[in-house]
Amino acid sequence: MAEIKVLVLVGSLRAASINRQLAELAVETAPDGVDLQVFDRLAEVPFYNEDIDTADVPEPAAALRAAAVEADAALLVTPEYNATIPAVLKNAIDWLSRPYGSGALHGKPAAVIGAAHGRYGGVWAHDETRKSLGVAGPRVVEDVKLSIAASTLDDKHPRENAEVTVSVREAVAKLVAAVAEVPAGVA
Repeated sequence: MAEIKVLVLVGSLRAASINRQLAELAVETAPDGVDLQVFDRLAEVPFYNEDIDTADVPEPAAALRAAAVEADAALLVTPEYNATIPAVLKNAIDWLSRPYGSGALHGKPAAVIGAAHGRYGGVWAHDETRKSLGVAGPRVVEDVKLSIAASTLDDKHPRENAEVTVSVREAVAKLVAAVAEVPAGVA
């Protein structure tokens, strides 16, 4: 069986963010035969503007789209900013949704996980991200729900929490399992 490639997009630009650490944990604990690749250039992708989405797409946006085309699935790891999705992640979804109906992630499974301060762990942002993805074209893996309250990590890397490690591994496994699923009506 060919290796399954998963594009990982992190909604926080901070180098030491908990969500970047969760993405690292997902890469470290990926099942055999699964390659998770974190796209580390979201800060370079310009805000989506149809006027610049031409034959000369800005290189960072073209690189994002190319990474998505190469991937079999996408994992979005995001905090919550002001009760919603971070702009950098929403912008990536906008670039990946075009051209409408045949964007780079169209029909591919996508899942959302993450951590945030507050007792709900970013659940609002995760719901908003799933909603945006659902309109943008990927198949949202709805049974992947992992919202971690940052306070439960006690200022440690998520890999130091056995329960979080298992939960991240299970989330990736569910996403990977969705790669093989063909939705009804799709040949």
